[in-house]
Amino acid sequence: MTIQEMLGAVDHTLLKPYASWEEIKKLCEEALEFHTASVCVPPSYVGRIHETYGDRINICTVVGFPLGYSVTEAKAEEVKKALAEGCNEIDMVINLGDVKNGRFDLVEKEIRSLKEICGKHILKVIVETCYLTKEEKVELCRVVTDAGADYIKTSTGFGDGGATWEDVELFRAHIGPGVKIKAAGGISTLEDLEMFLELGCSRIGTSRAVGLVRAQM
Repeated sequence: MTIQEMLGAVDHTLLKPYASWEEIKKLCEEALEFHTASVCVPPSYVGRIHETYGDRINICTVVGFPLGYSVTEAKAEEVKKALAEGCNEIDMVINLGDVKNGRFDLVEKEIRSLKEICGKHILKVIVETCYLTKEEKVELCRVVTDAGADYIKTSTGFGDGGATWEDVELFRAHIGPGVKIKAAGGISTLEDLEMFLELGCSRIGTSRAVGLVRAQM
């Protein structure tokens, strides 16, 4: 797998709460230079990025991030605002309380409602695997599939753990054919990046990929 093939699957990410506009601009310039799949940024920067770079940048943002327990109506408004400001991809966090209460019907209903708002735009569903049992992960594969989401995503990067090869293999075994996988959290080497892509991930969320490539140049 070539470096460019790997970078073309990267959501070049900067989600720290104190990110400045100068740091966000640097992220965007790197994305343009290295042809990453997107930039994944805080919602408050979506409009400014779109005004500055137009359609040259594929913008991804997060909804209900990082804890997921805001109400569906609030998440829906976040999605609408992001799309109106020029965002193309949404990474939403599920309500883990609903999962722990066994209310997978509510999780599915929320995902379905946000996907209806997204329409042709990509919706990725962050399930935060580090807090889930194997049984919960398997059931969420079904929920994400049935709700019509485009991706299931391992982690926010803000939880107690990140992506693992075991979780990616579990997802592959249980998601429907229309759902792709995004790995995120703790992916810190080019070897990690290549491994997750070879395991079947279509996207990788990381802040490190460009720096790793530059270090080899």
